[in-house]
Amino acid sequence: MLFTGFVLVPIGVAGVYSLYSWNGFGPLTDFVGLKNYVEALSGDVFQSAIGHNLIIASLSIIVQLPLSIGLALLLNRKLRGRAFLRMVVFAPYVLSEAVTAVIWLLMLQPGGFVDQVLRNVGLGGLVQQWLADPAIVLYTLFVVITWKYIGFGVILLLAGLQGVPSELREAAALDGATAWQTTRHVVLPLLGPTIRVWIFLSVIGSLQLFDLVWIMTLGGPANASTTMATYLIDHGFKRYEFGFGSAVAVILFIICFTFALFYQRFALRRDTEGALTRAVS
Repeated sequence: MLFTGFVLVPIGVAGVYSLYSWNGFGPLTDFVGLKNYVEALSGDVFQSAIGHNLIIASLSIIVQLPLSIGLALLLNRKLRGRAFLRMVVFAPYVLSEAVTAVIWLLMLQPGGFVDQVLRNVGLGGLVQQWLADPAIVLYTLFVVITWKYIGFGVILLLAGLQGVPSELREAAALDGATAWQTTRHVVLPLLGPTIRVWIFLSVIGSLQLFDLVWIMTLGGPANASTTMATYLIDHGFKRYEFGFGSAVAVILFIICFTFALFYQRFALRRDTEGALTRAVS
């Protein structure tokens, strides 16, 4: 009942709104059928927004995942001040997206903290218009996203590492395996289920990316950092095109739902069918 009321009904209502040209005021009278969907999917800005979401998702897997695994393996070792280091890595995740966006927005201003640090260490030639250059703004945002969310990935992987029996590492060492071979053939396969969950959460989060982008760039400059969610809000709430915005919301939902179904079918399902056992056998 709750699932129907809070999930299925809103989706159905958005689907109905998406079939009308509606500014949010008055009754639904101007039925346009699938016109909103056609305009959204054929628009250059929305197509580029989908591309931006996919770039962020790809970079998350290519950059954030190895970095998270490396930090988790490091922080799983017995180090002096390990608890403090874990807290430092996880601290950015505790901050709200709004606070994070404002902090980095100020630091990335021309002549701001980041520029001053680069100049002080002799790297002034690397100073850029971090949030005003269409060529790099998306990658600048990715750095901020990584800073914000990598702590969550590290904590998730650290939890997964606690489930790796120490006896297996000791047996591998007795068999003459190096530290890298033990990590490659024992630890990482056993960490597979956690990694797959991290990938799922990371991709879904990348597809739904909104807060940081909206506060830091509003999708600009020249739509260079527009995502599907910022495109939705821009048209739905700023331009009062609620029918069109609902169509974009339905498209975003279909993309996320389709990915979730396929990922569950071909990736997460492996963890319940003995793939993990086979991987280390």
